[in-house]
Amino acid sequence: MQLTQFSDFSFRVLIYLARLPEPGMATILEIAEYFKISRNHLVKVVNNLANQGFILTTRGKGGGLKLGRPAHSISVGEVFRSSESTLDLVECFNMKTNQCCIARACGFKGELYEARQAFMAVLDKYTLADAAAGTPAFPQRLVGDTPPKITEPTS
Repeated sequence: MQLTQFSDFSFRVLIYLARLPEPGMATILEIAEYFKISRNHLVKVVNNLANQGFILTTRGKGGGLKLGRPAHSISVGEVFRSSESTLDLVECFNMKTNQCCIARACGFKGELYEARQAFMAVLDKYTLADAAAGTPAFPQRLVGDTPPKITEPTS
């Protein structure tokens, strides 16, 4: 399973905002330049995050983006579900679009469904605060710098 680019960018935005010192405001341009990603694509990501209540947006001078609620109250699984267009691992998970010729005889669907549930259960155990804790602090305005390397937590 691989995250879509949309989910990847969603997590980048949220982690960036979670790591900012108070008041935690940033602009789309600032984040796009920091991660060297398309501003236009980021606008779509930010719109989705705002519609889901993960971030608040303020227009105009002094405006920007900030978390819509505390990082510890934002589940990684919740963000993942809202940013992925489908969680179907195989086409037979979607009865409306299923074209699999062995769907009725296949005994593997249950195992894949269970694996998806386990994957989501793990993501649901963690919060944005957990995800942001493993990254170095972001300076308030660090446009054009190299993004931090995010390493796996050692346990």
